[in-house]
Amino acid sequence: MRGVILEGPRDIRVIDREDPKVIEPTDAVIRITATCICGSDLWPYRGEDDSEHQVMGHEYVGVVTEIGHNITTLKVGDHVVGSFVISDNTCEICQAGYQSKCVHAEFVAEAIGTQAEYARIPHADGTLVVTPGEPDPAIVPSLLAASDVLGTGWFAAVAAQVGPGKTVAVVGDGAVGLMGVLAAKQLGAERIIISSRHADRQALAREFGATDVLAERGEEFVEKVKELTNGYGAHSVIEAVGTAEAFTQARTSVRPGGHVGFVGIAHDVQIPGDELFFDEIHLHGGPAPVRRFLPDLIQLIWDRKIDPGKVFDLTLPLSEAAEGYKAMDERRATKVLLTV
Repeated sequence: MRGVILEGPRDIRVIDREDPKVIEPTDAVIRITATCICGSDLWPYRGEDDSEHQVMGHEYVGVVTEIGHNITTLKVGDHVVGSFVISDNTCEICQAGYQSKCVHAEFVAEAIGTQAEYARIPHADGTLVVTPGEPDPAIVPSLLAASDVLGTGWFAAVAAQVGPGKTVAVVGDGAVGLMGVLAAKQLGAERIIISSRHADRQALAREFGATDVLAERGEEFVEKVKELTNGYGAHSVIEAVGTAEAFTQARTSVRPGGHVGFVGIAHDVQIPGDELFFDEIHLHGGPAPVRRFLPDLIQLIWDRKIDPGKVFDLTLPLSEAAEGYKAMDERRATKVLLTV
């Protein structure tokens, strides 16, 4: 099969990889029908994370082609959406809603790589969710978004305790931040403020539910949020970047007693203990337990109640993955869908 690897910084290649097959009785093999490039893929692409001969991709939708003999919830021919973290969905941690920390957890990007034609999914009963039928091609991008960025944005909103009547600030206007806006709207937020300097992302943020779009960043953003909230700060803040600056911006935008949901992969983030002590705020986040939300998100998409697939603004064949990475790295695209 053909699959994407990162040979080294900014060196994306599409190569022949070994066809996957069932190894364990809890495995399934899927034919991938659509995959995509994630903002988190840019960290190794730029050389800021380890990036030598690394298989790429962790967002995927597909069709089951083979199952192990212990599989009970899937059959060959099922259309499925999978989480970016493998989970059995039965251990105590999974049952508490934190499938991303399952006792069998492994990151799809590190072990499998779904920017490919096929993939072997371990613990497939716990990782994959069957769609209600064969999806209309028009909603495949939205189902693909549910595999990571939608579920991650949703978790950020839940972690930030977004709810009716609340003001939400979103730090980061990439795909996850935009999904955080969509999630906040669906969860009933009264006011949604996002920081963005890109016209196309500003427009999509408003379409998803943002009420205020600010060009300010850093301390200026914090001051503007407080100005819009009678000096208090936001009830809930979504941090969707992962840099030290973004985390500080999120932490200082929230009011005392408020909640920050952080889902940006942390790079050089440090929290001064004395400041945190006197902030009196709640921090909750990490790798999103997407599997917790997948059934409900799939149904919302299936019923045409949300359309997160609009976050994809460039579609390319798998063979042109290198151009997709370049486009996202140069901010010519927010999120790239790869057809397989």
